[in-house]
Formats: sequence, C-alpha cells, structure tokens
Amino acid sequence: MSRDHALLSASGAYRWISCPPSAKLQEQYTDKGSEYAAQGTDAHSLGEWKILSQLGKDLPDPRPTLQYFDREMDDHTDGYAAYVLEALAEARKTCGDPLILVEQRVDFSTWVPDGFGTADAIICGNRCLDIIDLKYGTGVEVSAENNPQMSCYALGAVELLDDLYGIDTVTMTIYQPRRENISRWTVSKEELLAWAENTLRPAAQLAAAGEGEFHSGEHCRFCRARHECRARADEQMRLLKYDFQLPPTLTDEDVEDILGRVDSLISWAEDIKAYALEAAVGGKCWHGYKLVEGRSNRKYTDEKAVAAAVTAAGKDPYEHKLLGITAMTSLLGKKQFNDILGGLIEKPQGKPTLVPESDKRPALSHTDFDLKGE
Repeated sequence: MSRDHALLSASGAYRWISCPPSAKLQEQYTDKGSEYAAQGTDAHSLGEWKILSQLGKDLPDPRPTLQYFDREMDDHTDGYAAYVLEALAEARKTCGDPLILVEQRVDFSTWVPDGFGTADAIICGNRCLDIIDLKYGTGVEVSAENNPQMSCYALGAVELLDDLYGIDTVTMTIYQPRRENISRWTVSKEELLAWAENTLRPAAQLAAAGEGEFHSGEHCRFCRARHECRARADEQMRLLKYDFQLPPTLTDEDVEDILGRVDSLISWAEDIKAYALEAAVGGKCWHGYKLVEGRSNRKYTDEKAVAAAVTAAGKDPYEHKLLGITAMTSLLGKKQFNDILGGLIEKPQGKPTLVPESDKRPALSHTDFDLKGE
C-alpha cells in the first residue's frame, strides 16, 4: 500500500499549475511528512481493506498495525466504504458488471512528464466513470469542482479504461467525512481532455523544466519552499505600504486590498517563524534572537497511580461531564445518535464572517443578524 509521489504529482497539481517553477524549487527541501499525512495514510489503508473485504477479498486486517487507528477513524472509514459500495450498486443499475478498482495507480504521463498517482476508488460502467477520493483531513474543505488532483486521476483512468468502456462522462467525488463534506462534480470526457491540452500540458512542460513565473497564493500552503520563497515574500511585503497609516485614513480600496491579503500574510509570517525556530534548533544563530526554554505545564507521570492514590485518600479524582457531540457520536454510532438525540441537537447561528465573493455560502442581509447582540 505504498503511496509514491512523482515530481509532478497529482496531489501537487494545484500548486505546480499555479506556480510551475515551484516543482523544481521545492526539490531542494526534504519532505518531512507530518502527523496529519501519516494519519491520512492509515485511513486510506483501512478504507481500502474494508471495501475489498466487502467485495469478497480475503485480506489481513490492518488495524493492529495502524499507528493512528481509533474509534473515529473506524467510523469514518465505515462511512467511506459504504459510500463507495453504494456508488457501485448504483452503477449496477445501468451496467450488469461495472468495474471497481481500489487504490489504483493511474498514469497521466500523456500530458505530464512521468505523471502518475493513486486513485482511491474508480468505478466504471455504461460509459460513465466515477472517481472517489477520501480526504481524511480537517484543515481545509476540499471541493471536487475544477480540482486538478481529481482531474489528473480522471485522465489516468480514461487512459486506462476508455478503450474498453467508451467513457462519455466523468464524475469526481471528494469524500471528506471529518468536515461532513461530500463534493461531486461531473464533466464530459471532451471537456476533461480540453483542460488537459490547454491548461495541464503547458503548465507541466514549464514545471518539468523549472521554467515559468513564480506566483504566490493559496497553493503555497503545502509547498516545501514556502518559508524562503522570494516571490511569496515580495507579495506579502506589499502590505508594508500601509504600515504607518491608521485605519481611519485608509480608503475603501485600501481596506479591500488588505482584506484580500491579510490571511495570506498571517500564514506566511507563521511559516517564517516556524522555519526560523527549526533552523535555530539545528544550530543557526539569528542576530538579535536566542533560543530559550518555553513555558510548560505540570503533568502527572502516571495517571493510574494518581487516581489510585487520590481514591485511597477518600476523594474522587475524576471530573464528570457530558461528552461532546463528536465524542457522543463516536460512542453511539451515527445512526443511534440520530435516533436517540436527533431532537435534542441544535446548530446555533454562526457569527458573521467576512469572506471573498467567491465563497459559496449565501450572502447575509443586514437584518439576518442582530449585530448589536453579537
């Protein structure tokens, strides 16, 4: 179940299409991975096993070997496996024997040099292709619409299966259970191939050669060069022109300009701080700064021993409170939770949030909120 990555990987396509030279630049930096990526790998392994097991494959249970396995992962991968199998059942309504492939390596090197990736689930039948991708993360809600990673997987699947199945339409689905997000997007094969020729191929050629212009944006989030990238720094430094202006002296256009950049600026500044700390721990000296021991909180060395000692002293060592909704859902299971507690759950109205017009949420009118009460 290894998940190799190419220089121009599908998972990085959003970044290297937006900023072609970043592909070569970030090769200078070690990919240290993260706990979140390792957790996602475990979830994919578990989801794969559950799907294949229900399809009659006799495979060893991976759960004892998974570092991040817990009740939440078990529940969410149950839901993912059920979703994939429901999609397969739906395909069987119009095709007697649809094909299903799980954790399938796909090759899209027709458009991207050495381009390949691993599609989580592919279902094909009756001229329709379904690509389903499990996203286990919680940080960013991912949309399937115009998603370059999903489109690369779809191209690889078309290359693999079109001659046998005569594909007309492709449906791409992001299944992101921890964000309660299921995003679907359907496109014709012709539209997909046009995107591959007009957008993907030119960007890939530039990226493979280390050419093109650097561009900063949301795609910088997962770039390994983001801490030291000059183009990203220059973009953030544009806000310095407002440095000595108090808000009342700014024009509406100034405020709108700042709003469009401030989240990126904060993210960039946090990346710089993290990079500087890591370098300092590694021995680098920054002029005017030093490493010190940070604050820490006291903690028990042995919680069971503490509980036993306090109980022996005649006191209750435990804090008793109602489980939160997420923990309660894990305890009862989603169906039983809805059956028992569905009438006792409410979702309060969220506070007003200012977002770009491209955000898909509907705009509020001034009467939708009692702003004074907020």
